[in-house]
Amino acid sequence: MTRPPGALPRALLAAAVSLGAAVAASILIVVPPASPAAAAATPQPGPLTAPVMGWNSWNRFGCNIDENLIKATADAMVSTGLRDSGYTYVDIDDCWMAPTRDAQGRLQPDPVRFPGGIAAIATYVHARGLKLGIYSSAGTATCQGLPASLDHETTDAQTWASWGVDLLKYDNCNNQGRPAYDRYKAMGDALKATGRQIVYSLCNWGFDEPWVFGPNVGGSSWRSTGDIEASWGSITSILDQQAGLEPFARKGYYNDPDMLEVGNGSLTQDENVAHFSLWALLSAPLLLGNDLRSVSAGTLSILRNADVIAVNRDWGGSQGRRIADSGDQEVWAKPMSDGSVAVVLFNRGGGTATVSTTAAALGLAGSSSYTTKNLWTGATGTTTGALSASVPAHGVAMFRVTRAGSLGAPPAAGTPQVSDLAWTATSNGWGPVEKDRSNGEQGTGDGTTLNVGGTTFAKGIGVHADSAVHVYLGRACRTFTAQVGVDNEVGANGSVRFAVYGDGRLLAYTGVKTGGQAPTRITASTGGYLDLELRVTDARTNGIDFDHADWGAPTLVCGTAGAGSAVSDRTWGAVSNGWGPAERDMSNGEQPAADGSVLTAGGVFYPKGVGAHAASDVAVPLAGACSRFTAVAGLDAEVGTQSTGVTFSVVADGVTLYTSPTVTAGAPVAVDVSVAGRSDLHLVVGGAGSIDYDHADWADARLIC
Repeated sequence: MTRPPGALPRALLAAAVSLGAAVAASILIVVPPASPAAAAATPQPGPLTAPVMGWNSWNRFGCNIDENLIKATADAMVSTGLRDSGYTYVDIDDCWMAPTRDAQGRLQPDPVRFPGGIAAIATYVHARGLKLGIYSSAGTATCQGLPASLDHETTDAQTWASWGVDLLKYDNCNNQGRPAYDRYKAMGDALKATGRQIVYSLCNWGFDEPWVFGPNVGGSSWRSTGDIEASWGSITSILDQQAGLEPFARKGYYNDPDMLEVGNGSLTQDENVAHFSLWALLSAPLLLGNDLRSVSAGTLSILRNADVIAVNRDWGGSQGRRIADSGDQEVWAKPMSDGSVAVVLFNRGGGTATVSTTAAALGLAGSSSYTTKNLWTGATGTTTGALSASVPAHGVAMFRVTRAGSLGAPPAAGTPQVSDLAWTATSNGWGPVEKDRSNGEQGTGDGTTLNVGGTTFAKGIGVHADSAVHVYLGRACRTFTAQVGVDNEVGANGSVRFAVYGDGRLLAYTGVKTGGQAPTRITASTGGYLDLELRVTDARTNGIDFDHADWGAPTLVCGTAGAGSAVSDRTWGAVSNGWGPAERDMSNGEQPAADGSVLTAGGVFYPKGVGAHAASDVAVPLAGACSRFTAVAGLDAEVGTQSTGVTFSVVADGVTLYTSPTVTAGAPVAVDVSVAGRSDLHLVVGGAGSIDYDHADWADARLIC
């Protein structure tokens, strides 16, 4: 997998070499400031708190749009109660613009379709408590052959900001074969320079892995597929393409499987319910594509379901993901911030079928009982762990499941191998999950010694993508570590990703691992979690054939019970940082705030943590309430091998509790320090020479309190 490096003013030449002259040029564009009125109209740009909800003109109307339709749709969003349910964006897709730019080189609205202008529509929409979206393409023309924005980014962004636009959908037609990163970065920079909060929705159809570069170019969401259609085959095809993309979504940045077709075409009520349920679970933007001027009561009952919408709006640490696949019957689940799990029992077959799962498979093992709520019927119930429903053809049953009983005993104190512990649930793409041997073939125990790139492991777990192993931790184990890769029994074949989850929340994941590569060490802070899930997914490159994956020497450190707390979620005291601000849940990036990428150290990606730059000091008040601090400390991959190294120190109440050796690129260290009785924690990064390129990560930094 490729990752465009972050821009670095001190290393602009190096960045230009690695990304190409076009990126360097985009970095150096001089943009005129927005007018004070435009800049003050909305807050400064920043990450979204949840996926956007609204309506887009394309699915139902295509180019048959005009200002009367847009205004009538805005009125309908209010009168139907959709606005009050959270649908706030009214997005005008392709065909709004005139065939030519004006004399000053600016886009202008089609004089027949939009004689009153886009600014007037924005005023109309805003007066109804809604927001306006607009469309263009990162090419020389839109998909319908009208003027687009390639090489006009600054002018167009300023034009939209002056009109009061709140969202840009940016397509990929007529892109002249120029690199996607360069084209989308140029517009992202231009939008940010306006000073107006304009949501940036990338629509490049899943080409060039937008889930990788999307956040780095300013995107809030990115299309992961081609265009959706109002057919069951299209919906299920797009759904299948979402499996394996879940690591790339995080709060404020979302995979986009395209707009909703609920209420369009010949989709049945059951198909509409399934479509809406699954898109909500995926944390996808919920953009309606039907005619709201004549929407049926049945369609409204789907679109206004508050319980299902709440699943979409909530961020509990991961988007929804497929956790079981039995052919026509599938189980998809998403962790919720209150500790419950939202689950969709999905029947894609042509007849009614029973779809089942268990609390353990959902990551909720360890409780003597559970409560359930059916999010479509409102019915509540209890279970000791089984969850099952009769599901109609092309339909779903959707539940929210919560622990409600007494918890089981946690693992004993010590450093157990996961292969020696009892597992609460497993699944495997081919044959059974194996203890202390490779996946082998279909039969139990037919594997051999675990071997990744010539490194053998006496202890471990042999699996085949897609797979999961669940272990009950009981909030008593503070760290997990393993060496992972594709087993040598498949030669150079196979391509997978490894991911570690705690209570369904994504803690760490690897890049693509292929046959013959050396193992990658993956370490995660597990303090405060009840359930550990070790998951291997297909890397979306060549199917699951030969995806024999090993968790070599998977080891827990147990014995410190308590609630967990991410350092990036806590209140900080005084902070100093050598370059730009210290960042929460992203790398140091560049000089501005919130411009980093996913924290990446030693080939492993971490959604949570602190991104710093030597010399830095982040103070975290503890008030004597926490017992241990854990993290993975390393140089972020965005600086390559250019740093001379850094040191990481944990200081509390003026006492140095830990200092690392000099940490260099690709060799992070695991930090596990007692902070019992301490009041004031300081995370300190020092240089080992020049501090240039010293982008340092306190990845997965966590306290047990």
